[in-house]
Amino acid sequence: MRDLYQGQRAMRNMRRQAMQRGVIAVLDIGTSKIACLVLQFDGPGQFRETDGVGPMAGQSNFRVIGTAHTRSRGMRFGEIDNMAETERAIRTVIQSAQKVAGVRVDHVIACVSGARPASYGLAGEIRLNAGKVAADDVARVLAACDVPDFGRGREVLHAQPVNFAVDGRSGLSDPREHTGEKLAVDMHVLTIDGDAAGNLVHCIRRCDMELAGVASASYASGLAALVEDEQELGAACVDLGSGATGVSVFIKKHMIFADAVRFGGDLITMDIAKGLRVSHAVAERLKTLHGGVEATGRDDREMIELGGETGDWETDRRSISRSDLIGIMRPRVEEILEKVAELLDAAGFEFMPSRQIVLTGGGSQIPGLDVLAARMLGQNVRIGRPLRIQGLPHNATAPGFSSAIGLALLTAHPQDEWWDFEMPAEAYPARSLKRAYRWFKSNW
Repeated sequence: MRDLYQGQRAMRNMRRQAMQRGVIAVLDIGTSKIACLVLQFDGPGQFRETDGVGPMAGQSNFRVIGTAHTRSRGMRFGEIDNMAETERAIRTVIQSAQKVAGVRVDHVIACVSGARPASYGLAGEIRLNAGKVAADDVARVLAACDVPDFGRGREVLHAQPVNFAVDGRSGLSDPREHTGEKLAVDMHVLTIDGDAAGNLVHCIRRCDMELAGVASASYASGLAALVEDEQELGAACVDLGSGATGVSVFIKKHMIFADAVRFGGDLITMDIAKGLRVSHAVAERLKTLHGGVEATGRDDREMIELGGETGDWETDRRSISRSDLIGIMRPRVEEILEKVAELLDAAGFEFMPSRQIVLTGGGSQIPGLDVLAARMLGQNVRIGRPLRIQGLPHNATAPGFSSAIGLALLTAHPQDEWWDFEMPAEAYPARSLKRAYRWFKSNW
């Protein structure tokens, strides 16, 4: 348990020191692209009111001074498949972002999109010795949470207190100084596959970068794509990536559930390639330029030239109707949305006060997806673009950059995690998490 505590605190301190020096990078390693943002931190009051930076933007003290993205290599289902290829791609994008920023960056915070995430709700309760909640009582109640067996090879990525209660007065975000006899807490724990996470850590280390934090891509996307009211009243963010589709559920401005489906835009592209007997590159172009999921009568008459470089004139000059293309894409999109619906059911999303669903990620730009999702998932569906942050170029404001932008927001304003509290050694839970957390010591 102490291994995790010290390892995560060390990363928090590393992030804080990098911010004090003024520069840190965030890295979104996806299946189709890798994006890097270089953030510059200034003291408070550095921005004018006309800069459009404030609470609604989720940040007030940093700007983006360098951006770069490149085609991802060596990734599959949001996880590293070929270490050498992924390392080269990460090196390329970091060097490009540093060149744009004109500074050298030593510390990076990354997000994980695959790695089979799983959510757990933990609860703990203690009696208050002094009749009032002190800082050490918060640490004690977190340590009192009953920890389940997460399974072999599972590692904890996030462990966030999402609700405190004093003598039944629930909904407290900060219970300190409240009077009462009992203090209770609800905590959300997100675990991931340890090997997949370890590969990511090792790959970044091979790029001569210091890792100052790791976060869930689903969590980061929700922070960027959901507006403040949605995070407060209850909403789900569905991040449609190339290798995986992440789902996160927020309420009272806390993430209470996260999971991912190992289906994404790459499978749609593969279906097109197989169905039309074209290359992956041609299939991707057809999906991007002509794809959709809602066919109309006009689509029967709209013909699309497939193109190709086989050298066979007949093969390269083929054409299909847009309806045919939609007919290939729609079944796979429906399958992804069905898997998302299963995750939302498992999360108890139907009992939320507000059941808003926000689609983001590169796959959310498929025409007609919001209409289809509204029929399959619920009526309150919208496409979410990430919040604007200072210095971000226009070409990095598309839904496909939600994870990277959310990671920047999280870097500037990290939410409380279990390891942020000063926990006395004797207060560690009897059911130690040391086995599940051992990798933090060796990797971080």
